[in-house]
Amino acid sequence: MSLSTHNVPKLKDPSLLKEAAFINGQFITSPSFTTFTVTDPATNTPIATIPDLTAAETRTAITAAHTALQTFRHTLPRERARLLRAWYDQIIANADDLATLITLENGKPTADARGEVAYAASFLEWFSEEAPRLYGDTIPSSVRGNRVVTIRQPVGVCALITPWNFPAAMITRKIGPAIAAGCTVVAKAPAETPLTSLALAELAVRAGMPKGVVNIVTASANTAAVGEELCVNPVVKKLSFTGSTPVGKLLMKQCAGTLKKLSFELGGNAPFIVFDDANVDAAVAGAIGCKFRSSGQTCVCANRIYVQDAIHDEFVAKLVEKVRAFKVGSGFDGENTHGPLIHDRAVGKAREHVDDAVEKGAEAVVGGGVSQLGPNFFEPTVLKGLTGDMRIASEETFGPVAGVFRFKTEKEVVELANDTEVGLAGYFFSSDIGRIWRVAEALEVGMVGVNTGIISDTAAPFGGIKESGFGREGSKYGIDEYTVIKSITFGGVGNLQG
Repeated sequence: MSLSTHNVPKLKDPSLLKEAAFINGQFITSPSFTTFTVTDPATNTPIATIPDLTAAETRTAITAAHTALQTFRHTLPRERARLLRAWYDQIIANADDLATLITLENGKPTADARGEVAYAASFLEWFSEEAPRLYGDTIPSSVRGNRVVTIRQPVGVCALITPWNFPAAMITRKIGPAIAAGCTVVAKAPAETPLTSLALAELAVRAGMPKGVVNIVTASANTAAVGEELCVNPVVKKLSFTGSTPVGKLLMKQCAGTLKKLSFELGGNAPFIVFDDANVDAAVAGAIGCKFRSSGQTCVCANRIYVQDAIHDEFVAKLVEKVRAFKVGSGFDGENTHGPLIHDRAVGKAREHVDDAVEKGAEAVVGGGVSQLGPNFFEPTVLKGLTGDMRIASEETFGPVAGVFRFKTEKEVVELANDTEVGLAGYFFSSDIGRIWRVAEALEVGMVGVNTGIISDTAAPFGGIKESGFGREGSKYGIDEYTVIKSITFGGVGNLQG
């Protein structure tokens, strides 16, 4: 198929649109493969037909990665650094086309898509700089005559499962450190947004990536079978997954038989707290960026907004004013600030959360319904008067619905914020330095934003606690997830001779 929807820019390089999986350095397809259709969520127009691979093709990809590992694990760190840098350069050179593909299959506005491309590239740049710094330690031995050192080695073949909401950044955030460590990978592309992953694979080839080092498997109806193969295959030594907590638990069970190394970034239910000593305008701006980025479809979105009594009404009024000014529609229209949700199931969940809240006494101050723009659009919504018995208090909406709760005291709101089984991100606004330290330390989350609604940064470790998972991505810690520490003890060193 070809790009054929509303005002879609033509790709400068049409060869970046791939309708094939990527295994052992080759884009593969076959008349015998079943296929699935990728659609533009703004119009539901078909844009590509992709192979729906099975466990058998996944095993082929794993075998290719294992074969490549035998050589790649022995490459010099500086060689891997240059390889990642070359890939980074390819992404930057093709940023416009990558942004077009992201908007086409994900729906986010092109400005957001361009920002994602830059963010995705930054992980390859960052880990190109981390690769030569895989240091070990010299450890003073407790046994006379012995010397102890540690080295860090690649964990092996890595399976990566990424989501659709950031189709470029989520894959580079995992592949970057894996390559830097000397691992090879088999990545499962998201069924909703595989085109970006496949374009990145093409750019990896152009950067000189050896065959078998990066493999991209595609699946839709066969996703469960492909995922299970990645989990149970003993050749795979590590699984990194970003997605929902229930799926993460299933994958963890499937990995138990081979005791793989795991890192999971799972569901969130982020609190966003505004204390009465905060700068209200800054807090509103933070809430807009945090809650409505990607139309609310991010794991670190504010899901529960708590505002202290004294400034509650002022905050809600200013928030509503900003939301009313949004322009919703096709991501390719430069005037639009927000695009569609990924599919009608996402719209259904947002509608259910709004209806549940309104039935239990909340008020939809703005929005609250399915947009007339199409079945995948939902009106940006602000709800006030929320209480703890409403679904939005305990479930992640993953849509453009801002639910505002009142609170009275610091102790009360921290208890409310922590009253959830997940703990990915949390945010709060305050000008009291003592309160800032107290609340930042008390929130049961892996990441805290203080007086900011945007915490994503290549240099900052990304990950959660509780049922939001474990392990960290990005930052100096990210490469640790793809290495194992080996200790080497030298005996018989003794004293000087003679």
